[in-house]
Amino acid sequence: MVDADSGWDGRGGSGSYGTRDTGGTWGMRGARAADALPDGRVAAPDSRVAIPDRRVALPDRRIAAVSLVALAALATGCEPGTATGAQDAPPPARPTQAAAPSPTRTAPVTEDAKPRTAPPPSPSASTAAPTPAPDPTTARPAPEPSTAPPPRVLMRTGSESDRVRELQARLRQIGHFGRNPTGYYGSVTADAVRSFQAKRSLPVTGSTDEVTWQRLLAMTRVPKAAELRPPTERPLAAPDERCLKGRVLCISKNSRTLAWMIDGKVVSAMDVRFGSEYTPTREGVFEVFWKSRDHVSTLYDTPMPYALFFSGGQAVHYSADFAANGYGGASHGCVNLRDKKKVAALFGQVRTGDKVVVYW
Repeated sequence: MVDADSGWDGRGGSGSYGTRDTGGTWGMRGARAADALPDGRVAAPDSRVAIPDRRVALPDRRIAAVSLVALAALATGCEPGTATGAQDAPPPARPTQAAAPSPTRTAPVTEDAKPRTAPPPSPSASTAAPTPAPDPTTARPAPEPSTAPPPRVLMRTGSESDRVRELQARLRQIGHFGRNPTGYYGSVTADAVRSFQAKRSLPVTGSTDEVTWQRLLAMTRVPKAAELRPPTERPLAAPDERCLKGRVLCISKNSRTLAWMIDGKVVSAMDVRFGSEYTPTREGVFEVFWKSRDHVSTLYDTPMPYALFFSGGQAVHYSADFAANGYGGASHGCVNLRDKKKVAALFGQVRTGDKVVVYW
């Protein structure tokens, strides 16, 4: 800065500077060229400036003091600042700047707590937009595929046991199995299990696994003995009079039942199935002439367990197909039984020579 009253013309090349008074000038001539800075300012690192004539009267000492302060400021290059020890004192508020709305200081905003309206960016800040925080609903990693083994299968098509009989009885309690229990797991039982699984939103397989079995147990009660082993699916017909004496297998085509009778008393009863119209079961009075526990048909190559032959190749025997499919099929002329446990007991009781009566 140049004081208007200093008398310095800003030209450091002359080697003189001073202040004016009403009577003339004072100064120092012959200043070293090194004291002049390149931009025209005079460096005054040494405050010991010789005033050649202190006897010159200064009309206004304040002007000289201001000039010396200005020269010292130019020499040191100082800027206006805060004095040491005054850091705690706030600077005076600028008239054009609005005061802060709150007297309390606010902590710096971080990515974990963003304001709804972001403040304008600082001119010196980077113009790159900050990376948005991932949405917690979409940043979850994809679930790992399940490695749990499938539930263990307890019963499936072809199974035969008392547990299958209980399965059938329980399914019948809740309307999924419309037959008497047979103990054999065939297509009818598999269809009943599929129906149950579909209604309970279970995997529809037709096989009874642990999950299906536990769900069925929770929905049903323990079957009674009469539910597990009912005498027949249909009521027994009135016995033919030829069945009232002796040891007789009394077989009714009308009721589709067999009654094992001794002297007019029913010892056991069970459902039966007959031959089709092309291979009908013969009617009349016969006798058992041959027993074969593990017989296989040589004509049709099919198993005929617990066979009691009474007319040529026709016999009373257990049929896995009858147990599985019910009356949806027919025999080749034999009398089919579907309760394997009852058939086994009957095979043990019937003797060769016992009577067989087949009637309507």
